[in-house]
Amino acid sequence: MIVSTTPTIEGRQIVEYLGIVTGETVIGANIFRDFMAGIRDIVGGRSSSYEEVLKEAKDTALREVIEDAQRKGANAVVGIDIDYETIGQSMLMVSVSGTAVRLL
Repeated sequence: MIVSTTPTIEGRQIVEYLGIVTGETVIGANIFRDFMAGIRDIVGGRSSSYEEVLKEAKDTALREVIEDAQRKGANAVVGIDIDYETIGQSMLMVSVSGTAVRLL
């Protein structure tokens, strides 16, 4: 499965548009991560625990997009868009969307 943020795939022709595909993941950050992130806010630096959670959420949402596209008979997803949101105090949401297509 070819997955791209671009609207086309260079050297390949889109022969059929199969519709929008989406994937969403909501992950809660636990109190320990919140505590450690708070310390990072004070002393500076990156919060690897939050980065790990965000990567896991992104990978899961992207996997859902690919599975949705496969069910539609696609061999590629173009125009991928990834959005990150916070929900409440400690919930993280990642949503991924794109267009499932069939390439020649």
